Amino acid sequence: MSIPKLNHYPLPRDAELPENRVNWDIDPNRAALLIHDVQHYFVGFYGDDNPLIDTMIQNIQALKAHCYEHDIPVYYTAQPIKQGKHERGLLSDMWGPGLQDPAQQPIVDALAPTDKDVVLTKWRYSAFQKCDFEQQLRDKQRDQLLIVGIYGHIGVMTTAVDAFMRDIEPFVVADAIADFTKEEHMMALNFVAQRCGKVVSMSEILGTQTQDLTSLEGLKAHILTLIDCEEDEFDEHESLIDYGLDSVQVMNLISLWQQQGIETNFIELAQIPTLAAWVELLEERKED
Repeated sequence: MSIPKLNHYPLPRDAELPENRVNWDIDPNRAALLIHDVQHYFVGFYGDDNPLIDTMIQNIQALKAHCYEHDIPVYYTAQPIKQGKHERGLLSDMWGPGLQDPAQQPIVDALAPTDKDVVLTKWRYSAFQKCDFEQQLRDKQRDQLLIVGIYGHIGVMTTAVDAFMRDIEPFVVADAIADFTKEEHMMALNFVAQRCGKVVSMSEILGTQTQDLTSLEGLKAHILTLIDCEEDEFDEHESLIDYGLDSVQVMNLISLWQQQGIETNFIELAQIPTLAAWVELLEERKED
């Protein structure tokens, strides 16, 4: 038995996040970032061009840049290939032989580790098992751990539990992890928030508010960054295609709306290519 084929689902919005039992604050002098299992093998189960994975990777890239800026050390986990039965243990009974192809072992290119980062060998669900990760954190005087990556209800959640049991405060970044399903994603967040850690969002960590790409002002502000037009010259009733918005940019917008549970498609948008018409369509879809 292997990991099943995984599909896209919308990442949770800030308003959907569970209430936390703890009021910990992230301290850059105490924190470390763990990018969990984003190897080609595990990411591959989502297929190519999956909006869920594209958004997760973009968010991890932004968070990693934030950590570099604040001197927060960055760690990765990566499972080895062709583990023997004695190495893989009961994981073989649950998931089969696991990673066999050397080409599938590296971290995905968009998140490739740099010389600044530490890559840990991953043997079990928890990043702490059969590894000196705890000691490495202690050596750097780090007792907070930001966790991102895949899969939310397996390795991410288990690592959070294990960190808590070692008196290391775990923070799971809700919109920088991916899971088998939205239900399992939310289950993991609820468990962490209520039993072993704190659930946070990208906007909370980066100190920014997520731009509302369904409102007239929010979408206009976003599109103005994509086209060559001054704000005072922009007309919301004119064609965005004529303004220079290209098909790739439109597809990216569709992916971002899908993350919020709003379904549309390129053909539909191309038939009504104005900002005013798109906002009206999005409002209708939000009410469906």
